[in-house]
Amino acid sequence: MSASLKQKIATVLEEPGCDKNAAKSEKDRRKGCTRQLSPGAAAGGCAFDGAKIALQPIVDVAHLVHGPIPCEGNSWDNRHSHSSGPQIYRTGFTTDINELDVIYGGEKRLFRSIREIIEKYDPPAVFVYQTCVTALIGDDIEAVCKRASEKFGKPVIPVNAPGFAGPKNLGNKLGAEALLDHVIGTREPALSTPCDINIIGEYNLVGEMWQVKPLLDALGIRVLSCMSGDGRYDEIASAHRARVNMMVCSKSMINVATRMQQRWGIPYFEGSFYGIGDMSDTLRQIARLLVQQGADENLVARTERLIEVEEARAWKRINAYRERLAGKRVLLITGGVKSWSVVSALQEAGMVVVGTSVKKSTREDKQKIKEIMGDDAHMIDDMTPRQMYEMLRDARADIMLSGGRSQFVALKARMPWLDINQERYHAYAGYEGMVNLVHEIDRTISNPVWQQVRIPAPWDEDGVGLPAPAAAASPLATAEA
Repeated sequence: MSASLKQKIATVLEEPGCDKNAAKSEKDRRKGCTRQLSPGAAAGGCAFDGAKIALQPIVDVAHLVHGPIPCEGNSWDNRHSHSSGPQIYRTGFTTDINELDVIYGGEKRLFRSIREIIEKYDPPAVFVYQTCVTALIGDDIEAVCKRASEKFGKPVIPVNAPGFAGPKNLGNKLGAEALLDHVIGTREPALSTPCDINIIGEYNLVGEMWQVKPLLDALGIRVLSCMSGDGRYDEIASAHRARVNMMVCSKSMINVATRMQQRWGIPYFEGSFYGIGDMSDTLRQIARLLVQQGADENLVARTERLIEVEEARAWKRINAYRERLAGKRVLLITGGVKSWSVVSALQEAGMVVVGTSVKKSTREDKQKIKEIMGDDAHMIDDMTPRQMYEMLRDARADIMLSGGRSQFVALKARMPWLDINQERYHAYAGYEGMVNLVHEIDRTISNPVWQQVRIPAPWDEDGVGLPAPAAAASPLATAEA
């Protein structure tokens, strides 16, 4: 591992916005998190994967992976992050190094690849990602990027986050450091207003940001930049002129918010777009902070009027589902901001959360879960597939919300399952997204296939099927038994 990478990792791990670092003494804080990684620590995603996830939603730049082609293949399109215009971010660029490059070095191949991309596609910038193999053979991507930028007159941004540096969450922050070092603050916006904000840690999955932006537009609040969902290079480069930063996922890009506060004095807060109550609180916090930064004082009153109208409209639509969903038990296997924001959303619809995963959640996330769920908070640090299966098989939950890797556990237990993670195909942010979430849960639980698959097969000796998710067996299963 190069000295510059070690220094960058130490800087990231000394993060002042991290609750663990805040609890340390000054001496321990300077040391950072020096605990060595254990084997398999990056099994859920390596540092390179995390950096690529964090930056690839910048839709108008070319993302070039300097390494073997499987690195680009494994990281391409693993999130449904949508674009309102440019599509170059969906093109997989890679240097595809081979055995000879390992022997002689891949820097010349990298330089030629950058030149080819600029000549053919003319993007506003090129992001170059370091991988394990090229880092191990000593390729200096920072030097190559600097030379290419001088030669071609375009920003070429090195993202030094090889996979062996650590897990995915560290890669998120190393990708954010590349923005702080080489992008943010390098350009001035064509127009600046008292109501400019940045949204950090939002990836516009399945177009969720487009369900929130119209609300901000109605209030006269301009999103100067989004990092990085549907982002543009020039917008992010001028992000230092925003008045307020909103942090959506502190686990991924908290270092951007804290560094921007240190360098440019931009205040930030952590909010959520999931759930009616949380969406309203987020709008209130944005309006209040903007007024403190010099925006029109009427902004707070306008925000309250908009919230009143949107909440009434959303609740009117949700009430059609509440009778069927009231008391339904949900097992939530996710992490980060969704571990508490989705809990709040489900409770608003009358459902009961029997457990929520906190494996990828911060201490602040866990505290918010306790505030929302009270003494009944059942936080699961690490639930094995066998434990998930037993819980669902014993009908202690009516539906499981999780990522795609857990869906087969629910299907094996013959229980309803809904995708809540980045691979999902439905947008759940904002007031409209909450209505979509409740609709999808109702449609999933009410699907008649679940009663059918629990009926014992004619060749079963005991003639007993699996228990229904409700306290009593379903009428159909009882009649068959």
